Amino acid sequence: MGLFALADLHLAQAVDKPMDVFGPEWDHHAERIREAWCASVDDHDVVLIPGDISWAMTLDEALPDLKWIGDLPGIKVMIRGNHDYWWSGIGKVRRALALNHYAIQNDALAAGGWALCGTRGWVLPSHPKFTEEDEVIYLREANRLKLSLEAARKLQLPMVAMMHYPPCSHPEEQTLFTELLSAYGVKLCVYGHLHGPAHRFAVEGEYGGVTYRLVSADYVGFKPVRLL
Repeated sequence: MGLFALADLHLAQAVDKPMDVFGPEWDHHAERIREAWCASVDDHDVVLIPGDISWAMTLDEALPDLKWIGDLPGIKVMIRGNHDYWWSGIGKVRRALALNHYAIQNDALAAGGWALCGTRGWVLPSHPKFTEEDEVIYLREANRLKLSLEAARKLQLPMVAMMHYPPCSHPEEQTLFTELLSAYGVKLCVYGHLHGPAHRFAVEGEYGGVTYRLVSADYVGFKPVRLL
C-alpha cells in the first residue's frame, strides 16, 4: 500500500475555467493527471489531495469533479483549499463523495497505516500585506489544525498532515502551524497553493522533525508523488 499526494487539481467540468490561461504547462492538465494517476496508483494506495480541488462555486457544480476523482484508483483523502468555494458544510460534502473518497475537517482518518489530518491554513503573519482580518483567519486555522492533530494522535499511528497554504515561507520561520506540527510529532506535511514563479518559495526537507513537501500539480508535473 503506497502513499501519494497531489494538490491543486483545479478541475472545472461544470464551469468555464480553462487552466491554460495560466500558462501552457496547464494545457489539458486534467487528462494528464488522470493518465499519470492511473499509471501509478493502485486501488489499495492512499492519495492525499491538499485542496483546490474544483473551480465550482456550489456543491452541485462540483459533483462532476468529485465523481471524476472518485472514479480514479486509490483511497482519496482531501482537505479544502482557498478556491474550494463549493465546500459549504462537511456533512454535505461527505455525502457527495464516493465510498473510496474522504474529506477531513477538524478531524482525522486512519488509512494505509497512517493517521491523516490537516487544515487549509492561511496567509502568514510574515506576509507584507497581512491584515487584522488575516490574523483572525490565521488563528482560526491554527485551532482547526490543533483539533485535527488531537484527533490524529488518538489513532496511535504515525501522523501525516495536509495543508493547502504553505505552513511557513522559509525554513527558519516559526509559525503557529510549524510549531503545532512539530509539537505533535508529525512525520510529514504536504502542501500546495504555490504555482509558477511562486515555486521559488517552496520549503522542502526536514525542519523541526517534520519533513515538508510541496505537491502542487504544476510543481510535480501533474503526477501523484509517492511519499515516504
